[in-house]
Amino acid sequence: MKKMFIAGNWKMNTTATQAKELACSISEAVKQLPDSSIQIAVCPPFTSIQSVGEAIAGSKIILGAQNCHFKDKGAFTGEISLEMLANINCKAVIIGHSERRTYFFETDSLINQKVSAALTAGFLPILCIGETLDERRANQTFEILRRQLDIGLENITLNNPDDLVIAYEPVWAIGTGIAATIEQVEEAHTWLRHYLTGRFDEIGETLAIQYGGSLTAENADDILSIADVNGGLIGGASLKADSFLSIIRFSMKYI
Repeated sequence: MKKMFIAGNWKMNTTATQAKELACSISEAVKQLPDSSIQIAVCPPFTSIQSVGEAIAGSKIILGAQNCHFKDKGAFTGEISLEMLANINCKAVIIGHSERRTYFFETDSLINQKVSAALTAGFLPILCIGETLDERRANQTFEILRRQLDIGLENITLNNPDDLVIAYEPVWAIGTGIAATIEQVEEAHTWLRHYLTGRFDEIGETLAIQYGGSLTAENADDILSIADVNGGLIGGASLKADSFLSIIRFSMKYI
């Protein structure tokens, strides 16, 4: 059976009131879906995590954060610890998103520390990787992915395939109007499965690999049908309950 995990990354969108309304809409709609093994998560802004958690309580939706610090506490103004997130029932965390790498200069080594801390704290890390347009044009895609995984997963051991999620997000296909072809998505995910199997043996064979390059209700069916695509990390399409639910319904066809 194919694993599917659909996660919504709301980024710097929605006020606490708007986030709670959106979460309530998604939660109610998910309750009406047939029971399945698909995983669903929403990752609101920090100011909305508690209210969103209350809105989805009792549903199968996992509460996630968009970032974290690797220390438990300390003089890190503006940062959020995993202990703080755990206290409000947050279970997953996005780590190494391309926007964190690009705008906030997060390095692979820093990302590795966050992945390690998240696993130690019992969180599900969603590790984002992906190449820029210049890197793809220079035929460096797999060199970049290998570096990000080699360093990002350095000294990381897994006990089971539900400990970690990889999100492949070609940076050049996020909000640019340039869409990755089905062939490009398939090629990248096949390479990633080979890498993960080589690194983690049997666990790597079934780790979830999400696609995160502007997955929408319009292209979801084609992309989610690819053998090594195990769901998606959804940006803009997760900000409307209807489009997010459409993607979830498409994913249910392939489990």
